[in-house]
Parts: sequence; structure tokens; C-alpha cells
Amino acid sequence: MADGAPGDGTDSGTGNATRGGPGRLRYLLTLSRPRFWLYLAGPVVVGVAYGAKSVPALFAPPALALFAYFLLAANVLLYGVNDVFDADVDAENPKKDDAAGREARWRGDRLSAAAVVVAGALGLGTFAVTPPVAWPYLAGFFLLAVGYSAPPTRFKTTPFLDSLSNGLYALPGAAAYATLSGSHPPAAALVGAWLWTMGMHTFSAIPDVDPDRAAGIRTTATVLGERGALAYCGAVWALAAVAFGTLDVRLGGLLAVYPLATAALARSSVAVDRAYWWFPAVNTAVGTLLTLGALWRLVGVPW
Repeated sequence: MADGAPGDGTDSGTGNATRGGPGRLRYLLTLSRPRFWLYLAGPVVVGVAYGAKSVPALFAPPALALFAYFLLAANVLLYGVNDVFDADVDAENPKKDDAAGREARWRGDRLSAAAVVVAGALGLGTFAVTPPVAWPYLAGFFLLAVGYSAPPTRFKTTPFLDSLSNGLYALPGAAAYATLSGSHPPAAALVGAWLWTMGMHTFSAIPDVDPDRAAGIRTTATVLGERGALAYCGAVWALAAVAFGTLDVRLGGLLAVYPLATAALARSSVAVDRAYWWFPAVNTAVGTLLTLGALWRLVGVPW
């Protein structure tokens, strides 16, 4: 349970009063982790760019619907379920005391719970606007989004399965590609994207090592420790670069920024919990370059 009692109108994670509509909306937005919205919506953009067969297809209703859902509602679902089942653990998590309001503790009020349920229900609409070829990727996303945090699976508490199950972040992009192209994405792209998410998950778990150990939670990061976890991230990110490189050497070179950055971080004095907040910008830059490559191909510009 969060520090504030259910319905008490206070967001204990940010210290700001949340009484009234604006305060509740601010809390729900914080719950959805706006800084990480593009972790789900970004792969949709990349998938649409590579799956589209013409410029008008980029703005087809299914593409817009997928982007809209995975930009906000899917994040409310994913992080809401996470926060519900991590309420006790998060009571000791320093990230939830972030004065900038980047993360908030679960309040447990009915409105917040209803928002998570509605976000999940809206996800059923994605099946209605996509062809059957995209459904396995959508189904995989929803199963992993819930199973990652909720019993009985709760993959996040099993070392290495927590990392592996984080491939859920690659699935919106695969669904978008399948929707626009009418076919499955290249296996190497799916493998590379899955490996990238594995590294990103473990990297983001490093700042939680101490509170997770204090709570008795075992994760890939707690088992390996900071140095071992950084090495693991560098290894899976290197494999991701190799996978993308089999499709296009330029893609492999672009993804190589991650193992190189990890190696540099391991040799520097910069704390991982500080570098953790830089990665959304890095990921946005890489995703933008991936998307531009696809768009240039679409309009016939050599790259």
C-alpha cells in the first residue's frame, strides 16, 4: 500500500496535493511515466515507417489508432498494473520520492484502479482495427504487460525471465509493421528488438538493486550486481546490434551505440541512477534515425 491512504487526495510520491480533477489527472499522467511514453509508442512509429508501402499509408487509421493507444493508454495499463502489485516494495524505493514528480507511488483509490481497467479494455479495440497477422503480437503484449507484474507469473521477480519478458516493448512495433505490410516482420528485426528491450530492462533495474534486495525481490540486476548487470546489458545490446546488422550494416552500427555507451559508463564515475534518466533522450534519437531511414527509403531518397 502507498503511504497515503486510498482516496486521501494526496500523491505521496510527489508530495503534491491531488484533490480535484486537475490533481487527479496530474497523478494519472505521472503514473503513466510520460518520460517513457515513447518506449511503447516509438516502436509503433518505427514499425509503421518500415511496414508502410506508400506515404499515405503512414497516416492510415489503423496506424494512427495504434500510435494513440500505445502513447498513453497502454502506459497507464503497463505501469498501473506494475504499481498495484509493487505498492509495498515501492514504499522503500527512492525513485518514488523523486521531487521532480517523474514517478509516483500507487495511491490505491478507485479512480486510479478504474483508469487501469479502462486502459486495458481500450486495448481490445486494437484487435478491431488491425488484421489477424498483427494479433499474435498484440496478444503477446497484453499477456506480458499483465504477467510481468501480476501473479501468478510475475516475471519481474524471476531473474532473467524478468529481462526476457520485457520483449513486450518490441511487440507494438511488430504489430504496427504487420498491420501496414500485411506480413510478419523480419525475424532478425524481431530478435534484435527483443534483445534491445532485454538490455534496457536490466539497465533500468540497476538503480532499484538496493530497495529490491531490501524487499527480498530477486531480479537479473540483484543477482548480477551493478557491474555484472552492466556487463549483461552490454552483451545483449551487442547481440542486438549484430542482429540488426544482418539486415543492414548501418542499422547494426546505429544500435552499437548502446554497448559502447555501456562500456563507457562502466569505466566512468557517473552513477547509473543518474545515467538512467539520460536514456529516454538516447532512445528517442536512435528511434528517430531508424524512422528517418525508413522514410527516406519510402520516398526514394538514397541513404
